[in-house]
Amino acid sequence: MNDIAFDRLRDVSLREAWAHEALAFTPWLAANIEHISEAIGVPLELTGTEVAVGPFSADILARNPQDDSVVLIENQLEPTDHTHLGQIMTYLAGLEAKTVVWIAPSFREPHLSAIRWLNQHTADGFSFFALRLRVVRIGESPFAPIFDVIEKPSGWDRRLDEVRRESTQVSPALSQERLDFWTAYQERHPDADTVVSKLSNFWLHPLGVGGPVVSVWLGRKKVGVFVRHPSGAAPEPTHELLAPYAGLFEERLDARLGAAGYSLLGRDLKIDMNDRANWPQAIDWLHDMSHRFVAALNEALGAHP
Repeated sequence: MNDIAFDRLRDVSLREAWAHEALAFTPWLAANIEHISEAIGVPLELTGTEVAVGPFSADILARNPQDDSVVLIENQLEPTDHTHLGQIMTYLAGLEAKTVVWIAPSFREPHLSAIRWLNQHTADGFSFFALRLRVVRIGESPFAPIFDVIEKPSGWDRRLDEVRRESTQVSPALSQERLDFWTAYQERHPDADTVVSKLSNFWLHPLGVGGPVVSVWLGRKKVGVFVRHPSGAAPEPTHELLAPYAGLFEERLDARLGAAGYSLLGRDLKIDMNDRANWPQAIDWLHDMSHRFVAALNEALGAHP
């Protein structure tokens, strides 16, 4: 006799998984950005959530480390609407994004047509995706997200193969450039806690391993500093830890505490890093700003149990 129990896979409402779009859904996507990365086949590094663009806020900004381009992610818990389409176009111009990922439980045909039109008529280098998100479970099992790509640029898979081949050829030069930058950083500020590497960022642990992390990063068009949660941990506890000191951070750093995502608190400097003449300015700004972030965290949390 077969005693194995079987059940059916069923879809659940996205609202059942995330009660609020900005306070729950966006932070979860930011903390689990690898799901989006796997769906579109592009590596993504989170750079911010609820990023101000005029009177609006872009849900998620990420960076594609293969070419250092900006990736805009706009998400909804309801079927797509004209309002979000208009906001995407506003963010596209204001944030200089090259890739747009629109996530929703369902897409109305006019919006899919708009995505197709943008992929066909915008300049080379721009890419637009429609990702349909389902949440499923079996019985009372944990929720499981499923991302389906329902619109993407024509020939996208072939383009990915080309980018992967090119990246293996270009990455040594890019790695050397980053190595040169961090070496110049250490030469200019010998007291810095940086570790020279081929990476685009380094990390400081003002309160020791296990506490909030100050990340110092290098991009093509800007550099920045931000605070994130400890590696391997969820962002919510660190957000709760920082929340009582939001006023202090705004006063000391001119930075506002964001939602509970990967980047909780940050500043950036727009500067052309392709021009090495700008490197001293960028290095001094990063050095000063990272020390200000560390000092603010120590002031707020140094005596925290």
